[in-house]
Amino acid sequence: MSVKNLFKRRKQRIRFKLLRHNNGKPRLTVHRTNCHIYAQIIDDTTAKTLVSASTLDKSLSPELKSGGNKLAAEQVGKLIAEKALKAGVVSVVFDRSGYLYHGRIKALADSARDNGLSF
Repeated sequence: MSVKNLFKRRKQRIRFKLLRHNNGKPRLTVHRTNCHIYAQIIDDTTAKTLVSASTLDKSLSPELKSGGNKLAAEQVGKLIAEKALKAGVVSVVFDRSGYLYHGRIKALADSARDNGLSF
């Protein structure tokens, strides 16, 4: 089995468990590339994106030297938490999208928690 197929299977397994146990909470999903990191809060009951943030946002661009490091992930976590609180979302389920929970993913999650989101 190729690495890409293993990643897809792990991602599907995680999403299935989250959707089964989310109790109607929106899902905070994370996607990362070498150069950027993206976060969205999705309401799975209506299939709508409630809030999104990434290193490509105009408000973060001047502050960041690079979009692919832990500092950038912390800034995106802070921004997604602020936007979520403005939209009335307080509690979410964290979907790491098959990525291991360390490095940039952990930095984003910790920053979002520190700024008011609970998961």
